[in-house]
Formats: sequence, C-alpha cells, structure tokens
Amino acid sequence: MPKKKTALTIEERLQQALVPAEEQPYEVPENWVWVRLGEVNKYVSKSVNPISEPDKIFELYSVPSMADDYPEIIAGSDIGSSKQSVCKEDVLLCKINPRINRVWKVSQFTDNELIASSEWIIIRNNHINANYLMYCFQSKYFREFMLSNVSGVGGSLMRAQPKYVQTYPIPLPPLSEQQRIVERIEELFAKLDETKERLQEVADSFAVRKAAILHKAFTGELTKQWRRENGVSDESWEEKTIGEICSSLKYGTSKKSSDDGEVVVLRMGNLQNGEIDWSNLAYTSDEEDIKKYLLKSGDVLFNRTNSPELVGKTSIYRGEMPAIYAGYLIKLDYEKNIVVGDYLNYYLNSSKAKEYYMQVKTDGVSQSNINAKKIGEFEIPLPTLPEQHEIVRLIDDLLARERSAQQATEQALASIDLMKKSILARAFRGELGTNKASEASALELLKQVLAEN
Repeated sequence: MPKKKTALTIEERLQQALVPAEEQPYEVPENWVWVRLGEVNKYVSKSVNPISEPDKIFELYSVPSMADDYPEIIAGSDIGSSKQSVCKEDVLLCKINPRINRVWKVSQFTDNELIASSEWIIIRNNHINANYLMYCFQSKYFREFMLSNVSGVGGSLMRAQPKYVQTYPIPLPPLSEQQRIVERIEELFAKLDETKERLQEVADSFAVRKAAILHKAFTGELTKQWRRENGVSDESWEEKTIGEICSSLKYGTSKKSSDDGEVVVLRMGNLQNGEIDWSNLAYTSDEEDIKKYLLKSGDVLFNRTNSPELVGKTSIYRGEMPAIYAGYLIKLDYEKNIVVGDYLNYYLNSSKAKEYYMQVKTDGVSQSNINAKKIGEFEIPLPTLPEQHEIVRLIDDLLARERSAQQATEQALASIDLMKKSILARAFRGELGTNKASEASALELLKQVLAEN
C-alpha cells in the first residue's frame, strides 16, 4: 500500500509560504514578510447554477457591473451560466484582459445570495485586511505580475492564469499596519478625488466657455470698444442668408476613395472642432474628381449628414495638402468681398447655428440630414469686413487661451492618476510613514493564518 503523505509541520508550511529573498520584488520593512498569494488564500471554489432557481434573486458581481461599483440584483432565470459563490469581504481579481486594472471587493448591498462571474479569481482570508489586498492588487508591481503569464490571442481574449496568480508574491505587514496603510491611502485618495472633481468641472466647462465667447462675438459685444475706436456705427451690422453670401453650395464626390492615391479625400470624420483633422485619411487618383472637387485654401466645408448631435459640423480647409471632399460634405463658395472665411466657419459652429440645424434637419433610420437648400436659408449677422477680421482675431486669441488652460487641466488630471499609482507603490514598500518597527513581525500573523489551513 502506498504510504500516506505526512502532514507538513507549521515550520515547513511557513517556509513554503515565504518568498525567498532572491525572488522578492523589492525590500520591505523588517517586520514585514513576502508570501505567496496562494498560501494565504482560503477560498474554496463552490459553483452555483442560478438557472436551477429561476425565481431566486441574486446579488451578482459581474465584470461589467464593476464600472458602476454596484453588483447586478438579478433573478436566476436571467443568468445564463454557472457562477461562483462568494462572501462579503472576498476580493475579486479579474483574469480577463489583465491590462485593465480591475479589482473589486464584495460588499453585500442586499440580503440576497452573493455570486460572482467565473472571470474573477477570488481571494479570501479573514486574517488579512480585504481593503489592503484590494489596493495591493491594484499596484504597479502586482499588475506586472498579472501580465507576466497570460493565455489567449490578445486584447479581451487574453486571460491571466490562476495557477500562476496563486504563486505571485505579496508583501504582508502586521495586521494593524495593514489598517493604517488602508486609512492613509484612502485619506490621500479622497483629497486627490476632490481635486480631480474640481478639475473635471473646469475641463467640462470648456464647451460652455467657447459658446459664451462666440455669443459675445456675434452679438457685437466683443468688438464694442473696437467700433467706438474706429468710428463704426452699431447699426453697421446686417443679416444675410448663406445663399446670399455664397455663389454655390456644392456637394462632394460620390465615388469611393481608397487607402492610397495622389490626393486626400476629406470625409465627415475629418471635420473636427472647426479645423481639418489630418488623421485617418482616404485617397483618390481619379483625375476627373481631382479637377472637379479640388479645394482651395480658405474653403469652408459643411457636414450635411451624421448623428443628430454631429450633423452640421463645419471646418475650414487651410491648404495643408492637396485634397478634395466626399459627398457627405458641402463646400460653401462664399463671396470674399462679403464675408471672411474664418468668421463664417466660427458662426456655423456657434450654438445659434446648431439650434437651427436641429430645427431643419430631417431624420433617417440612424442619421440626420440637412440639404443645401436649408443651409442656404440660414441667416447670419454680418458686420463690416474689417470688424469681421477683428472678431476672428479676438476669437482666435480667446480660444487659444482656453485651449491652453484646458490642456493644463488635462495634464493636471493625468498627474492625479500618476500620483495615485505613486501612492500605491510607496504604500506597499512601507514608505507612507505608517509602519511601526516596534510591532511584532508579520511572521506571527502568517503562522496564525497557516495554522488554520
């Protein structure tokens, strides 16, 4: 008969759980230890088949619901596959597409049975602070381990392999230090989140501030002082329709473009924020089309069809490279002795213009459309040409300042995410100023954990 395996002593189990010095990712305080995750994970897999209890309501921790930080409260009949049984304080580590940093803690929001998707690796240990583990799994060093052993073909089809994840090292401080680390992280994160919220409000208000600038420009407020200084009457403004200031409103080519060719074919996606976006280009070598639709510097293009919120986007072509335009766009051949191209472009992107587009557009199955006739009927206020030039100059200057402020805000927002990563990196090195060297070594905690296995 084969001999029964002799149970390991606590010392043998301790040596099995501890990570050798040469395999430790970095140094930690002397009263901390490095342990292998699987040696302290007490979770025992238990499958649940919700469809067998169709009327029962479950609290389901699915991967998509993590985005809302709230589980699905759902009937068994609406759950199409087996799940894992979980408990409050379990830590969920997503194995699908590990490039996305998804770690979640089971919180138990209801009295319903707790279950989780099979895409989670579940970590459980009542002697280790769940929030400590959650933050640890989000830190840079651990995410690098998560990406070190994956299977699949790439992207969302990549998965971390649980058998390897269980071997990854985690730094284990004394239990009281775990709590202090969590409190310090949450204190620092709360301050950063407050700052981020204020910055995001500033970033989100850019469109509002731009609309306000354009409103002042086209009501004459922006150049009120200029008119006084130049002896121009407030009554010098007049209303003209697009049809009156344009010799033609010309649709673009209906021929297909390709990935290569002699000349760029601008499409509706290339009209962005009043300018031409020169990324994601299409091309043509059709000589007839090039001759017929070739753009001149200063030409204004109008996007006549798109989703309701995007129809009517207008941009000005500045001659960056030879280009023609596709059939979903209309070129406005404006009279240069009546209107300045940039003035026209700015006005067609104003909130007043967008209100008009919403009123006159026709809706199809998935897109709205504005035809040349409707564009031609739109009235715009026209000051003298010198005042138009001054308005454009002021708008350019004010929007440049706004863009600079917005860029600085976006950089500040990005720096907050970097600061959070830095805080986590320092936390799990014992560098947040919370560690007490006089406390008993985490070896004692580890022995207690292993004794219950």
